Amino acid sequence: MYIDGVFAGGGIKGFALVGALQAVENKGLIYRRLAGTSAGAIISAFIVAGYTSRDIQKMLEEMELSDLLDSRASLLPAKWGKWLLLYWRLGLYKGDRLELWIEEKLKARGIYSFGDVPKHALRIIASDITDGKIVVIPDDLPSYGIKPETFSVAKAVRMSCSLPYFFEPVKLKANSGVKIIVDGGVLSNFPMWLFQKRDQPKVRPVLGVKFSSPEDSVQSAEIHNAIDLFGALFDTMKNAHDARHISKKHERDIIFLPVDSTLTTEFGLTEEKKEELISLGRERANAFLKTWTY
Repeated sequence: MYIDGVFAGGGIKGFALVGALQAVENKGLIYRRLAGTSAGAIISAFIVAGYTSRDIQKMLEEMELSDLLDSRASLLPAKWGKWLLLYWRLGLYKGDRLELWIEEKLKARGIYSFGDVPKHALRIIASDITDGKIVVIPDDLPSYGIKPETFSVAKAVRMSCSLPYFFEPVKLKANSGVKIIVDGGVLSNFPMWLFQKRDQPKVRPVLGVKFSSPEDSVQSAEIHNAIDLFGALFDTMKNAHDARHISKKHERDIIFLPVDSTLTTEFGLTEEKKEELISLGRERANAFLKTWTY
């Protein structure tokens, strides 16, 4: 059966998305349209390119996650150079290696730009912090004076993954000037609203995969200092918009994966932890799909 799918952002927690995808494939469900943010954008792009969960797991196993952390060279002492580059470049790591890795995998399947992707098959979420708005790629590209069919899919995914202060923002040259683009999770970490709009019938069943707390409940933020405040602000921005669009009705179509939020930027993840996340995603999705009514 054909379905539409939405994969949430979650950084390194994205390994659990691979496990969920395995369960979906085993159920015989086939994606026609996909939307994703950050890690969810990576998974969505790979699915559209024709990769299976087995293929994606193999690619991740062959890759050393720490190799994606490409910091800029500096003549200053490491301690000071790191923070000065963060101040001027707005990120600890460039993000070029991440984009190159995605680009190589997509090109292997003949995917370069959105012109190589069936229309409406893939939508990626990023955040334009210059103009303060959600960017749905490729839908919103014409408003920037950019032809969607010529825009790199790997670039779009990289934009969606540009976690503020961790990866450098992407500077997008638009007809009205340069725009600073960061992680889509800043404004919409789970874009299920793209497929489940109020007062509009669904084209086909929509299945979402979203991260939740390990206790499957919302936890109150404990704020004691400036770092806690920043973390709480980011989590609020990330979840508030999507929460308005997810009703009890929509929750019936969402697989919730309880994963510790601290894993988001843990690029030193052990092989054991990677397999644990994949297994968790697969087990949760299998349990959900046993009772899911389309």
